Amino acid sequence: MSRPREFDVDRALCQSMEVFWVKGFKSTSYEDLTRTTQVKKQSLYCVFKDKRDLFLKALALYRERSVAILEELASEELPPLRKLESICEAALYPHEEAMRRGCFMVNTVLEFGADDQEVNREAELMSGQVERIFERVIRSGQERQMITTRQTSKELAALLNNMLNGAKVMEKSGASRERIDAVLRSTFALLAAENA
Repeated sequence: MSRPREFDVDRALCQSMEVFWVKGFKSTSYEDLTRTTQVKKQSLYCVFKDKRDLFLKALALYRERSVAILEELASEELPPLRKLESICEAALYPHEEAMRRGCFMVNTVLEFGADDQEVNREAELMSGQVERIFERVIRSGQERQMITTRQTSKELAALLNNMLNGAKVMEKSGASRERIDAVLRSTFALLAAENA
């Protein structure tokens, strides 16, 4: 009979996500993880095969939580452009501490580059999910003649998603909020219908 787990796996995963988010994968040691989670290395290994497995699960958790927040914002009763602004603001400025850390997914892509298939799969999954949220809101705005129809909802969703990721890189590299907000304003001006 196997021994019962001696720790809360979900809590340990959340705490590990925070460590990886701040330090990145390569700079995080198992000592960092065990100190933060208060779980012994052997116990972590029993649930997560190794540091990489724990990291990938933390990255997936970040994606799921982030997308859930954006889905919630997309379901609010707001005009479509305001809804898109709200989604972008939440993605860029969730709270002060997260702003200093940047986006965990963008940080990870910048750390790994294009060489890691599993990391790229997570990033592509998140990007696709965010784009589908944007597309749904944009299509609704186009139907209500509040968002331009010069491009398809799919093309505009890709544009907005690329702008958002670029803004996250700007944020990570120390650009001021004023500069990032200027990029957002320009993008939303392009999205607005001519007669809106």
